Amino acid sequence: MARDIINISQQQSQLYAAIDLGSNSFHMVIVSVSAGSVQIIGKVKQKIRLAAGLDENMILDDASMRRGWRCLSAFAERIMDIPAENLRVVATATLRLAKNAEVFLQKGEEILNHPINVISGEEEARQIYLGVAYTSANIGHTLVIDIGGASTEIIVGEGFKPAQLTSLNMGCVTFLERHFTDGQLNQQNFDAAINAAKALIQPVAEMFIPYNWNQCMGASGTPQAIVEILVGQGINDSIRLEYLHNLMHKCIECKELQHLDIVGLDETRKQPFPSGLAILISLFEVLDIQEMQISGGALREGLIYGMLENMREDNVRQNALFQIAQRFYIDTAQAIRVTAAANELFEQIPDNVWQANFDAEGVLQGATMLHEIGLLIEYKNCHLHGAYILKHLDIQGYSRLQHDAIRDLVGNFRQNINIDSLNNYQQHLRENLMLLTSILRIAVILCIRRNDGNLPHVNLEYNGQSLTLTFPNNWLKSHPLIDAELANEKWLQHRAGWLLECKQTSSEIS
Repeated sequence: MARDIINISQQQSQLYAAIDLGSNSFHMVIVSVSAGSVQIIGKVKQKIRLAAGLDENMILDDASMRRGWRCLSAFAERIMDIPAENLRVVATATLRLAKNAEVFLQKGEEILNHPINVISGEEEARQIYLGVAYTSANIGHTLVIDIGGASTEIIVGEGFKPAQLTSLNMGCVTFLERHFTDGQLNQQNFDAAINAAKALIQPVAEMFIPYNWNQCMGASGTPQAIVEILVGQGINDSIRLEYLHNLMHKCIECKELQHLDIVGLDETRKQPFPSGLAILISLFEVLDIQEMQISGGALREGLIYGMLENMREDNVRQNALFQIAQRFYIDTAQAIRVTAAANELFEQIPDNVWQANFDAEGVLQGATMLHEIGLLIEYKNCHLHGAYILKHLDIQGYSRLQHDAIRDLVGNFRQNINIDSLNNYQQHLRENLMLLTSILRIAVILCIRRNDGNLPHVNLEYNGQSLTLTFPNNWLKSHPLIDAELANEKWLQHRAGWLLECKQTSSEIS
């Protein structure tokens, strides 16, 4: 029987892996694919700093190659059981540039027992864009930025199709070696790095600016490090130029790279952080980027999904929500009822209320579909359990900021409203989340009977400070349970500083 169970299990899922030999780090991601569901089951990252081993003649030194080979030896054991056709190994900028790259590649292929494909900068950019498209929702034209160790990729596209892309020979490792060689963090070194980056960006800027993109996504370690710093300092917001300038000044205050100490900056990210920051400042200023969010994937995810061509037309976001619902035994019929009720209310809010590039409707859908995820643990505090689960759960199709917003909406879908959970967001976004929380809570109440009976059309008015719901005449009177729940909800929202009114067409006040 045990053997039969094992055979069935093996038939139900397949393993895929992608290895990215980057200029700063080597990465490996392993996923299990079963019934259309892609689940990450392993991630390995090792700082190799391969680009630091390139000399002025583009010769890669022996020490750097040995660091890389040791890493590949560890990777080799992990991929032994993965079919060769389900594995892709690519190398990027440093091994594109190194004149003696064949020395590294020949031994690397022997270690892995698999070919290593040195991809062009353009192919790297294309794969990065696909990785972002598959894991983060695209709203219209999307600008994608990836700052690697020796190259920076810039892509603009829509859906799964990149429209323009380029790869520039600048990265956080090469710029660290070139512009911060003395380990000094001063304005002069930052200015030199920023100006050098701008000189490379400006000739290609006109390829991207005319697209007037709807959102900008960061797909590399530097934006990730900045978001971690912001979160560590109690700021839940997109990356903005003012934050980048503030961080540059904090770096300068530390004076030396070895003394770099910024709250929220992980030890492993410190060394290449100033040079990556300088490049990102240049990108923001030359391309006039207003804000940037973190993507859910990049090159490795692009390689994985590239092997799964049959999933290309799938709605990544909806698939992710339904897969999570199945995994946590969420009542999907009830989730769909609440989603429909919330959507009807949402559509009555004027479009200009919502912050641009935030995708409030998508965030609301995520919260309505997953609001009962905490019921798997217990009922009384299911909203708090739900927020905890979502804090540690990846939701494909959403950016980091959108994911956090879903978590905080779920944490407030019932009982007392924890206004403190929304205070770390930028003001306009905080106001949007308050409104979405109200809509979610009202939709949950309207669907409290958990049946498919037709709800009446509820007219919603929003004046920037209060919500007014208008029901058909006598409807609330004939539904005393919902009437009582709305009366309690009115009080709970009042305690949170929000105003909610419920009326009937006869102007009776509930």
